[in-house]
Amino acid sequence: MDRNIYKVLVPHDFTAVADCALSHAVKIAKSFEGEVYLLHVVSRPKEVDAAKEKLTKLVEEADNKYGINTHVIVRIGNIFDDIGDVAKEIGAGYIVMGTHGATGMQKIMGSHALKVISHSKVPFIIVQEKGPSETDVYDEIVVPIDYSDVTKQKLTVAASIANHFNSKIHIFAEKENDQFLQIKLDRELSFAKTYFRDHNVNYDIVLAEKSGAFKQQLVVFAAKINADMIAIVNTRKGALLPDFFGSDEQEVIANKAEIPVLITNPTQKLIASSVFGT
Repeated sequence: MDRNIYKVLVPHDFTAVADCALSHAVKIAKSFEGEVYLLHVVSRPKEVDAAKEKLTKLVEEADNKYGINTHVIVRIGNIFDDIGDVAKEIGAGYIVMGTHGATGMQKIMGSHALKVISHSKVPFIIVQEKGPSETDVYDEIVVPIDYSDVTKQKLTVAASIANHFNSKIHIFAEKENDQFLQIKLDRELSFAKTYFRDHNVNYDIVLAEKSGAFKQQLVVFAAKINADMIAIVNTRKGALLPDFFGSDEQEVIANKAEIPVLITNPTQKLIASSVFGT
């Protein structure tokens, strides 16, 4: 296995949404001249051969349809135990995983799954059944931001993606009724403007129309501009989306507009910096 080739890992359960995850993974991998790995996890040894046969057929179809090298991995165990192990073994740059909307989120948002995603050393992209655009991969990316002191972390992630995909970043900022918090947010936004200008990122800043219901407004805005991605940084160790903790996180990740959601930790290297340490 060539560790210098960029790799995208796709957990695949032979569903339509997993096929959609594959199409997103292909777009990402091709932008790096990389490869895609399909992972299926079974519970019993006797299921391995059948799973490999089905995955191999998918690989042949993907190679013919997309013109990209695709590989098969079948493991015996638990999907969330094996995702991280496989990602580490192959040196994955991304994990692209499909979910069946709110119903699917109820399955993947259990405490163990949350721990796996929030501790992952590889960024996750959660997708539904909406495939990527036929042209560029991610033209319009929405980055939610509030008054908390995590702006630089979020901006670093956003700028890295934007510079690779030549995307436009839309900062969606929370509106605060509290004057002190609004002043603090204004400072963060001023820093964001300077940061993006210095890093040659095309951007705009949109303020939520009202105080409260920030996550709902975020989804409405992202759908309105037909965003290709919502990028969220996990800013507290051991927690998934602390800025979105509670029932709202499901509303964002499993949004009705089916916009893919990138979940990453601020310490992860992505896009502009190779996962291999350059």
